[in-house]
Amino acid sequence: MSADATPRPRVGDHPFFEGLDARLIATADAHAVEREYAAGDVLFREGEVAGAFYLVFEGRVALEVAAADRERLTIQTIGPKDVLGWSWLVPPHRWRFDARAVKATRVLVVDSRALLDAFDARPADGYAFLRRLVPVMGERLEMARIQIVNIHGV
Repeated sequence: MSADATPRPRVGDHPFFEGLDARLIATADAHAVEREYAAGDVLFREGEVAGAFYLVFEGRVALEVAAADRERLTIQTIGPKDVLGWSWLVPPHRWRFDARAVKATRVLVVDSRALLDAFDARPADGYAFLRRLVPVMGERLEMARIQIVNIHGV
């Protein structure tokens, strides 16, 4: 690594994991890969197999859906300290949105199979994780509802 290179972020450095069990953090970190995306790059597309959980450290990511007879609709834009991805928890394990970097973005991508295995081995860790993730899911659904109301006046 060069002197000016930024070290790889660690799962435990992300606020989402703050206070969670050290074993879960270590497992997630051991199965995490750092990825960087330029503005306009797609992280994943709606309908693709969802097999990861994303921790955003830098940048901004737009969550988008296809809209009939119009441009793609941005449901929400997330940034540093946010998390991305819950479709890996819910069959059929396909992404529900597209995710596109709107500026240079740096994330850790955590393999969902490793997380699911950890939850099976230690259900209390899974429960603690889900208590943090479910509000994120609710927020994403609320943002989608707001967009529908704004577009259709429903």
